[in-house]
Amino acid sequence: MKEILICLVKIYRKYISPLKPPTCRFYPTCSQYTLQALEKYGAIKGIYISIKRILKCHPFHSGGYDPLK
Repeated sequence: MKEILICLVKIYRKYISPLKPPTCRFYPTCSQYTLQALEKYGAIKGIYISIKRILKCHPFHSGGYDPLK
C-alpha cells in the first residue's frame, strides 16, 4: 500500500504539479512532505500527517519552514 501511495505522489509531482503555478506556502512542499511521511511512518499514519499539513495550506496561515518531525 505504501509503495502505491508513493508512486501516486511521484506521478503527481512529475505530471500534474508542473502544470500549475508554484503557490506552495511551505518548505518542503506538501508533496515532498507527503513522500517523507509515507517513507517514515507508513501508509496510515503518513496519510494522516499529510492531510493535517495540507489542511494548514490556506491564506490565513503564514507557511514557512515546516519539516517532518
